[in-house]
Amino acid sequence: MKSGSGNVARGAPQQVRIIGGQWKRTPLPVPSGEGLRPTPDRVRETLFNWLGQDLGGMRCLDAFAGSGALGFEAASRGAARVLMVEHAARAVRQLRANQDKLGADQIEIVQADARRLITTLPPGAFDVVFLDPPFASGWMNDLLAPAARLLAPGGVIYAESDIALEDDALAVLDLACLRRAKAGAVHYHLLESIPKT
Repeated sequence: MKSGSGNVARGAPQQVRIIGGQWKRTPLPVPSGEGLRPTPDRVRETLFNWLGQDLGGMRCLDAFAGSGALGFEAASRGAARVLMVEHAARAVRQLRANQDKLGADQIEIVQADARRLITTLPPGAFDVVFLDPPFASGWMNDLLAPAARLLAPGGVIYAESDIALEDDALAVLDLACLRRAKAGAVHYHLLESIPKT
């Protein structure tokens, strides 16, 4: 998760620790001064309980990678491909350094504006899309439709936001909420496409 300010949130870790898979317990540095606030361990643990501990063969998009906590966690748990998208140059440099440290060849890191890039990626290209835009940015509603287009059959979107996503608004986008939870100010959701009848 990213904060909306230009500084690391008070109390935010200067590193994240992978909590499962082949790189379990590996610490990864997080650059300061980028407004990065990594998704907390307990939220990631819940998310990967929802997704299943083994992501073997899955294709994942970490659309606002930031610290890379979600994308590296997915790769650690066997994802075949993880595309990380991040706009901030300093964060991209750290992501690449962490990728090198892990020898994570299944990860591709792209420096780009995720809001634009997700509209250009091929439909059905991903099994899991992680949507964790800057906190309180108000971007989530505009991101859900292009993210849903990227889902392969049976794919899911993880959406982390400062507000709860309403079922009625999701249904308009042909999305349904499978799971939802809240930790502090963070609302997080697991969404799936509603099959066309």
